[in-house]
Amino acid sequence: MFIDGEWINAQSGETREIINPFNQEVIATAVEGDRNDAKKAIEAARRAFDEGSWAQTPASERGELVQKIADLIRRDQEELAKLETLDTGKTIEESRADMADIANVFQYFAGLADKDAGEVIASPILDSESRVVREPVGVCSQITPWNYPLLQAAWKIAPALATGNTIIMKPSEITPLTTVKVFELMEEAGVPKGVANLVLGAGSTVGAEMSESHLVDLVSFTGGIETGKKIMQAASGNVKKIALELGGKNPNIVFADADFETAVDQALNAVYFHAGQVCSAGSRLLVEESIHDKFVEALVERAKRIRLGNGFDDATESGPLISAEHRDKVESYIKIGQDEGATLAVGGKRPEASELKDGFFLEPTIFTGCTSDMRVVQEEVFGPVLTVETFKTADEAVQKANDTIYGLAGAVWSNDISKAEDAAAKLRMGTVWINDFHPYFAQAPWGGFKQSGFGRELGKIGFEEYTEAKHIFRNKKPAPVNWFNS
Repeated sequence: MFIDGEWINAQSGETREIINPFNQEVIATAVEGDRNDAKKAIEAARRAFDEGSWAQTPASERGELVQKIADLIRRDQEELAKLETLDTGKTIEESRADMADIANVFQYFAGLADKDAGEVIASPILDSESRVVREPVGVCSQITPWNYPLLQAAWKIAPALATGNTIIMKPSEITPLTTVKVFELMEEAGVPKGVANLVLGAGSTVGAEMSESHLVDLVSFTGGIETGKKIMQAASGNVKKIALELGGKNPNIVFADADFETAVDQALNAVYFHAGQVCSAGSRLLVEESIHDKFVEALVERAKRIRLGNGFDDATESGPLISAEHRDKVESYIKIGQDEGATLAVGGKRPEASELKDGFFLEPTIFTGCTSDMRVVQEEVFGPVLTVETFKTADEAVQKANDTIYGLAGAVWSNDISKAEDAAAKLRMGTVWINDFHPYFAQAPWGGFKQSGFGRELGKIGFEEYTEAKHIFRNKKPAPVNWFNS
């Protein structure tokens, strides 16, 4: 762990083995912190913000430091990519793309650091001056998931540092390796003592303390709904700011006039990328009834040919699930789908290949004959499981797409741009793609509607999440009011 500028062990002396999900081999031993370690990190961040100079450091200098981190990530991106594939099982190609995106995120927020000079407001009061400035929130707890360990960390760390905050970062306890490495790079870049702190450990202890502490001003969390609700309750103790991204059950709407081959290919990418362990995975396919049979037949044939394997093998198209526990959860949803009456068109079981027997693999799965009231349609499975529904009209497609508690992302496929834009406008989601699926970039905000959370990451809005707006009013000719004449 990295606390107050020093690398230290957990006060308890506890450790945790980190396992490669491809073969269950132990790839590292990480320290396992608890509430006491979290308290120490929070106190260090509090001192650094209240007594240090980071918040008052010129924005241009903060930007230069964040840019230096970006440069160091680019220097070491191959090492980072290999660590990410070892830790998560994803393909090395995807991990390399992640590292490039992560460097771009740091560079983007480095560039924003000195661009907000405030706003002058035309005051209606004579002889006065009115302006709005943005200041750092303060001490920020940041809690990230296991599916995109370093990417999600970058989305939080870069804007927080660029805006002058101090941070406590807790990565998932099962995938901490790349976050540890980037904290080494941040130390090399010269991040001041106490400004950036890293605590490893479980959410039930470290995460709970980071959410409850009255020394913390903001909690940013990416993960599941139930944990998000607990964080909301914990944060209420001192009414701290919260930013939550809590996943999604994302619809992928395909109209009959869409480019067929492209829509089929992208439907596969939408749900099976990273074995479906993506918060924005297109796990709900809504196909216009007239092309349903042909579309599903093409999907099933393509899904059968997806190559599962070692993320370091260039032939591998999809890796394992993250853990035995998570695979059990996904398999339980497959049984639920069958019990609810959905038709299993392909997959639904573990692969038989001997080279995959030690990994947490599950075959790409497709359910047809699904209805909106099924749990497998409504709940986030977070695995390689696709449900297929049909619709006859655009209004029906939109109604079904919106019929979940989630609102993170969705897509519309049609060559009729007017129809596609109309549907996109009616979808209650934070991101809607037209004739594409999954693109994101540092310049555009990311976040959800409804129970997918609130607050935004990335873009200028994501930058402003880590600031407070302050109105400063100055009377240029102060004089007595004489309201109380006596």
